[in-house]
Amino acid sequence: MQKLLFTKMSGAGNDFVFLDEKENLGLSISNELVKKLCNRKTGIGADGLIVIKDKKDFDFEMQYYNSDATTNTLCGNGARCSIKFAKDTKRISSKDVKFLSNNLAYTGSVLEDELIRFDFMSPNKIKLNFKVKATNQLITSNFVDTGSPHLVIKIGDVLSESKKIKSNYDNISEFPVYELGKEIRNLPEFSPGGTNVNFIKIIDDKVHIRTFERGVENETLACGTGSVASAIIANLVDGLKPPVTLVTKSGEQLIVDFKKNNYEFNKVSLTGPAKTMFIGEYFLNL
Repeated sequence: MQKLLFTKMSGAGNDFVFLDEKENLGLSISNELVKKLCNRKTGIGADGLIVIKDKKDFDFEMQYYNSDATTNTLCGNGARCSIKFAKDTKRISSKDVKFLSNNLAYTGSVLEDELIRFDFMSPNKIKLNFKVKATNQLITSNFVDTGSPHLVIKIGDVLSESKKIKSNYDNISEFPVYELGKEIRNLPEFSPGGTNVNFIKIIDDKVHIRTFERGVENETLACGTGSVASAIIANLVDGLKPPVTLVTKSGEQLIVDFKKNNYEFNKVSLTGPAKTMFIGEYFLNL
């Protein structure tokens, strides 16, 4: 029997199991292990698994896995939690952080103990006001890649014509995120790999957001890359000026800031809460 030492963390409700390579010598990550640890009924339960490693010339390396064990994608809230984890494990001595993920260098800052900023690379592949077909209708959509592909849909552009889905389409808290997200996520135009799907409603200059995440294959309580994508689209389509406040499914808020020159976005950042929920031991039957 093997014992794993883990930390459970939450970034605005987006939750992760953390494994420190220094604490778990000889750690070997398999798809089976990722799925087992992230399982909410028989494991620890999480949207994803993050392994933190020491890395020369960097404060640390973040290795991220979705709960279905897919990888090689950026996770914004996971990155913020990783910065908090690095602070708590004394990998950093100042508020500014430089780390590696998917062989790319990123930066961030510890603003307060549980308030963390993560700096994004410039988003790309922006596409506005095109149609996708779902629930037998054409839905106005927008797309942006923020390190992970994201479709952004304003719920007011969706007609409540699906007889299969009984829901209030004008209320973001009652919107059928799972049903529509699941259908749109694997549309042919987003292959290979599919897309994440964000549904938003702007209320009093705040973007209320709910996200169906690929790799989790369900709605999550928050999504960092999706929040950045939605803030970018809200700026382009609705003229919201930075910093943009997003209200997540968990009720916690994320702040997206950026500099803009026409359709080019620079100095993009995501700021919000990152908290340690609990620390424990998990026993593996080998």
